[in-house]
Amino acid sequence: MGRLNRRAPWRNLIPVMESKQFQKISKALADPRRYEIFSRIAKEKELACSEIRCDLPISPATLSHHLKELENAGLIDLRREARFVHMKVQRRVWRAYLSELNKL
Repeated sequence: MGRLNRRAPWRNLIPVMESKQFQKISKALADPRRYEIFSRIAKEKELACSEIRCDLPISPATLSHHLKELENAGLIDLRREARFVHMKVQRRVWRAYLSELNKL
């Protein structure tokens, strides 16, 4: 992600996504549980990890794995505050991904 379109600057509002990142995001969201977690995070501006743990019947280790996969795909940011982890969706990346999907 990062190429600028100099001929049509209005296209810079939605960044161009590299093929590799598009594939990473698609793979991350292909898992039903991970998609459910992502959807839950996307509904909020920021969400504490403990809030998801209360909603989903999965172990902390499994949740941690899914969050790491979403973070590695570039879909979410994790912010640590003492013992707590807060998550938020990378909206710019999400918009770029949706834009690439629309091109198919």
